[in-house]
Amino acid sequence: MAMIVLSLLLAYLVGSLPLGYWTLKTLSGREPRLSSVYNLGLENALKLMGPTAVLASSALDVLKGLVAAGLGSFAAQSAPAGTGTALPFLLLAALSGYLGHLYPLSVFSSYSMRGRGGMVLAGVVAGLAFWTRDYTLAVFPLAFSLVILAFSRHTSLAALGIPLALALTASFGASVWWAKLAAWALFGLAFWRYKENIGRVLEGTETRLGSPPPMPSEKQVVCAFMIHPLTLADLWQSPRFRWAKTLVEKGLIPARMIERVAEWFRPMKVGELYNMRTADGREIRCYLISAPLLPQQITGKPELAARKAIQGARLARELGASVFGLGAFWSVVGDKGLKVQEAVPEIEVTNGGAYTAGTVRAAIPKILEHFQQSGSRLQNITAAVVGANGVVAFGIARQIAPLVGKLILVGRNLERLEKSAESLRKNLERKRQATEMVLSTEVTAIREADLVFSATSDPNPVILPEHVKPGAWIYDEGVPPDVHEDVWQVPGVRIIPGGVVRPPGAMQGNIDLHFGTGAVPACLAETMILAAEKAYARKSLGGETKSENIQFFVERAEALGFKVVD
Repeated sequence: MAMIVLSLLLAYLVGSLPLGYWTLKTLSGREPRLSSVYNLGLENALKLMGPTAVLASSALDVLKGLVAAGLGSFAAQSAPAGTGTALPFLLLAALSGYLGHLYPLSVFSSYSMRGRGGMVLAGVVAGLAFWTRDYTLAVFPLAFSLVILAFSRHTSLAALGIPLALALTASFGASVWWAKLAAWALFGLAFWRYKENIGRVLEGTETRLGSPPPMPSEKQVVCAFMIHPLTLADLWQSPRFRWAKTLVEKGLIPARMIERVAEWFRPMKVGELYNMRTADGREIRCYLISAPLLPQQITGKPELAARKAIQGARLARELGASVFGLGAFWSVVGDKGLKVQEAVPEIEVTNGGAYTAGTVRAAIPKILEHFQQSGSRLQNITAAVVGANGVVAFGIARQIAPLVGKLILVGRNLERLEKSAESLRKNLERKRQATEMVLSTEVTAIREADLVFSATSDPNPVILPEHVKPGAWIYDEGVPPDVHEDVWQVPGVRIIPGGVVRPPGAMQGNIDLHFGTGAVPACLAETMILAAEKAYARKSLGGETKSENIQFFVERAEALGFKVVD
């Protein structure tokens, strides 16, 4: 028994050795975790790191699998009678070695590339064949893998075919039940590790051999943007989660369980936006990254959300993006992106606040002009700003305060509201304006408002029918919307969505972002503009948004061909 345990521990240690990482870094001079074969595809890895480094690394991974499996032969020598051939012990050692590669010793974890171990699996079957002299253990899995590769051109599926074929072979050829269990456990580990690739295959975004993903160049801009489902219905957009829809609808699985399971998933690439071209001829491609947390999970578990956002930024860097944008509720995570940027300095991070404020600033004069055309003088009306503690909403308040007769500021923190109001009063005094100002933490205060502007980060609608005056105009910049759908039933109410931009070209994508065909939120547009202009000093981080940055994005957006949707 001691020899069996020792063999398995040695196999795990061999699997833990980061031979591939050391080889890639030494021969290529690049950081392997930022040039991942898993994320970029084999062809781009060869271009970025060179064929010598990639092939040497692959060879060492094969050797690692071969040696790990071979260590099982020492266990077989002390095996009790009745276990038959050495194959069962070789399978256990192979499983232990692969486990070490996926989840290495803590001393080696800092060198982990989050690799899937495809070459280690190839080494495992080679080792099983070599040490048992049963070459079908290698020929069938490798042939099966090549067939999958030929038909699918997905290297990830081909790699997963190796342990699947091995498990099928062991099911018929192994002499003891636990050997079969070990073979299927090996496949189960590989399946779990390749789950992200399988999801991307289902979504049509996984790299195919011969079709390498785009890489940044002078004619191509690559960025990434982090999204999240607003409801469980959004979660079903992804084929990787769609299987659970029927189970939840029939009550076989509680929705709460799906939410809890989603917390275990690392951020994943769920889609792309493409077919965008700037006025100066450059192509824009944006990867959509998601950690499937709902709004209440992001706001209710800030530490978890910050960790997911940091992981998302690292994935974006591995995918080759130059800028990583935080969308919707991600935009307030980690001190509005500051902690994310500190944790991942290799990529530029933005919360999109500057261009969002710019689109609002550009939209307000048009709204006020149309409102006056309806027969109301601005000096005689009451306006309200909901979410006035926020950067965008306070910007709206500064813009409209000198123009209206009365301004109602609604926010959650009365002390911060009072500071904001004091700043507005000083500005009004300089302009010799006498706008009446009311502060409130209750949305019911907007009942008397003729014109309402709302920009909150609340996951649920905050403006209900009972809060709205008949005939009021409401500019809703919230994502998800701040205005409940029943407000449309209030007589004469007009609701205007805000912060929506149409990128240049005929944008296409596989995910419904809920902003209409060919349109994106302004924070996503800022991510694209920042990547195109490389004006990284203009990025939006933290709670402060400089006026010069707002104006920069407004001007550059127009020059590049971005259009605000009225």
